[in-house]
Amino acid sequence: MEFSMQRLGRRTLLQRAAGGFGYLALQSLMAREQARAGTPHAGGSATTHLPARAKRIVFLFMKGGPSHVDTFDPKPLLERDDGKPYPFKQPRVQFAQTGKLLKSPWRFKQYGESGLPVSELFPNVAECVDELCVLRSVHGTNPAHGGACLKLHTGSDTQVRPSMGSWLLYGLGSENENLPGFITICPTFAHGGVNNWGAAFLPAACQGTPIGNASISSDKALVHHILNTQTNEALQRRQLDFMARANREHLELSGANLALDGRINSFELAFRMQSTMPEAQDISRESEATRKLYGMDHPVTENFGRQCLMARRFLERGVRFVQVTHSDGEVQWDQHGGLFKGHTKNAAEVDRPIAGFLKDLKQRGLLEDTLVLWGGEFGRTPTAQGADGRDHNPNGFTMWLAGGGVKKGMAYGATDDYGYFAQEDKIHIHDLHATLLHLLGLNHEKLTHRYAGRDFRLTDVEGHVVRDILA
Repeated sequence: MEFSMQRLGRRTLLQRAAGGFGYLALQSLMAREQARAGTPHAGGSATTHLPARAKRIVFLFMKGGPSHVDTFDPKPLLERDDGKPYPFKQPRVQFAQTGKLLKSPWRFKQYGESGLPVSELFPNVAECVDELCVLRSVHGTNPAHGGACLKLHTGSDTQVRPSMGSWLLYGLGSENENLPGFITICPTFAHGGVNNWGAAFLPAACQGTPIGNASISSDKALVHHILNTQTNEALQRRQLDFMARANREHLELSGANLALDGRINSFELAFRMQSTMPEAQDISRESEATRKLYGMDHPVTENFGRQCLMARRFLERGVRFVQVTHSDGEVQWDQHGGLFKGHTKNAAEVDRPIAGFLKDLKQRGLLEDTLVLWGGEFGRTPTAQGADGRDHNPNGFTMWLAGGGVKKGMAYGATDDYGYFAQEDKIHIHDLHATLLHLLGLNHEKLTHRYAGRDFRLTDVEGHVVRDILA
């Protein structure tokens, strides 16, 4: 008896001793703790804190940091003072040393009824400018790719925290039980890697599901082992049922275990995905006109066009958060040198697909309740690095939104006269996250999870909703 008691765990002892009354008390305490942590949100849809303007988000992530002063934030003084020293004090912490002011090699032109300026790099996106809400005053805290990527995706550049897609899924649940609620298409494994789509201490079901990666073409971006050629569906079902019974019996003895719960759910989801995921990724059913709209008729735009088309198919099937990453083995938009060559190539690969994506969402009625976010982890300096490059600049840069309850055809905020610092109506990364959650009907201060003795949230202890951009 003594030997047996020594081997019993605390929960098992409480469960078996004195008729289990101690264990009932423990379960009651755990139930209250889980309720405070918001655990019921993890598995299914939940009520929103406020009226939602959007149901889903797609993040078009330009890995490496596109230059705002060369794309959506024209600076006449930068052209006038090309080659002169930057006249103001530069940041105390810089990624690398830069030289004198460098004008943009591209001209800007006003487009649409709004008259918003867009550079020559994005002639196709410029046709959709009246759908855009251009945020010119975004700023972060970290000048390095790794920290800046983690800050953008998780709200923290120093700790492992849940990603914004995981928080969204945690708060709202999934609309399609046969597909993951959070999918990231061709993500990069660099600069934060899996932590950029991980769930950290949130339930495992909230983490992102990667499809492919940045080092392979999107036509090879498939879910591994999605088809089981060794056993039929009936036998698989029996195996899963047996495994689920064994795991639940273990849970009854050992008590709540979020990791095991997540494992059970992942097995069930993988089983259901066998029929739904191949169909969702099968773009052969799309018309020739649609494939052409996304640029799949040209080798330069085919790869990113396929990613955007897959994203649309996931969104219309109820996937809550989809990320589409434009990256390669060279950090893509990171032009420390060769700005003209690099940005010209990068923009050519994504301009037509992005425009086609926006037009397709609109004509299908999806843009009204789909929030589109475009941007990178930071911008670039208006000062030159080397002869023809720009360094990292987290102090002020541009991102844009479309659809999902934001105002159309407007620019919000401003950087200084040369584009170095966010200056007017500044938007910190925490403010961006608070606004995204607000548009989805979630109060960023109430969407919390208790872990390690404190309540965590995506915006930590900061963040304000940018209400001036709400439609």
